[in-house]
Amino acid sequence: MQRTKEKNNMRIHPRLKENVELNPTKESSQENLDLLCQKIDSRVITLPLYQRDLSWTTQKSVDLLNYQLSGKSPVSAISINVIDEVSDSVAVPQVTFINRELVDLKSGMHSVVDGQQRLTTNYKAYIDSEDFKSIVLDLCKGKFVYIGDNTFPQNNQIPVGILLNKDGKKLTEYLKTHKSLAVFEVQDILVKVRNKFKSYYYTINKAHDLSEEEQIRWFEVLNNAGSRVSAVQMGLSKLRMYGIDVYTQYTHVFVEKLKEHGFESVFDKETTKHTYPICALNAAYEVIMGTPHSNNYCPMASDVRVNAICSMKASQILLSFKYTLDALDKVIDFIENNDLDIPSRIDYINFLIGYFVFYQREDKVDEQFLINWYNTVNFSNSSNTERRKIYSKLTYCATSNKLYKNL
Repeated sequence: MQRTKEKNNMRIHPRLKENVELNPTKESSQENLDLLCQKIDSRVITLPLYQRDLSWTTQKSVDLLNYQLSGKSPVSAISINVIDEVSDSVAVPQVTFINRELVDLKSGMHSVVDGQQRLTTNYKAYIDSEDFKSIVLDLCKGKFVYIGDNTFPQNNQIPVGILLNKDGKKLTEYLKTHKSLAVFEVQDILVKVRNKFKSYYYTINKAHDLSEEEQIRWFEVLNNAGSRVSAVQMGLSKLRMYGIDVYTQYTHVFVEKLKEHGFESVFDKETTKHTYPICALNAAYEVIMGTPHSNNYCPMASDVRVNAICSMKASQILLSFKYTLDALDKVIDFIENNDLDIPSRIDYINFLIGYFVFYQREDKVDEQFLINWYNTVNFSNSSNTERRKIYSKLTYCATSNKLYKNL
């Protein structure tokens, strides 16, 4: 009996045929920390412009150093996009680690898609960064510890920036002036710790000439959407191309002002240290652009207006930073000079920033009115609609002689 061959009517997508031939794991390799830090130093390893600013706390960096010292399994891999094609249509603009300076694109650059925080932690130790002056290896505790700012290392401690410095002479010179560390047994263990870190290997997963969209997708898959590159971060990072670093020129300044006065508790999460300052720009945007206040320009996270901010001229953006930071100073002075309670949430700060930005009248601000508002307004369990109404009433009072209670 003759068998007949069945006709296949299924159409297989051509992309599937291409994908089964693709195996990016063949590009994986291993590199030690010493080499990785050298490449960062020489700007071979860089960061794509869209990457957000550093978000790790000092303690998080200490935790990584201790894991590299004592962890029984390797740290997760670093993901790098190798730039072969440097044309603007392919390559994403690149910036340096830490200072985020724009760099000229060159073929062969390694752009970090995932791993910025881990690499920066090790690089800061490599260059003895000021940020790490208070991180030491405690020989008695057998681990790295944070000793606090303005605190000198004890006889059983050595700064991480000396121990892991790119220049081995730094360690030698330090030991000469610290006799408790100069004994043979101590020197021996310090050299072994240093050598372990220098030769600590990271797996490097590489791809070539990925588009910005492909890089972001890779990052988000790796982070399981837990550390997503938000539209806010991407939009603001791109301002760097126009000479504006929103982090160093604005958000860091905003956060530091609040920290200096003991108001840091208003940030409920690390990520809000970027979002809350940005939504505080809404009032400055409306004033500078001369647009009437819109309800959906309330200074809260759901109303952040990155596209609007980025649409302004560079000079206008810088002016919005100034208006907002000047208003923040007035808010802090107002709270402290009137012995008011430390705000329990950022709304008190951002709403009052809006008031002071909108207040363009020559007559003096009615502080008693603001004191009454501050002590009686209730944001707890308020919906976004209710908060927008509270803000609209407050800013209207700043631009008119109307009383808040009559609105």
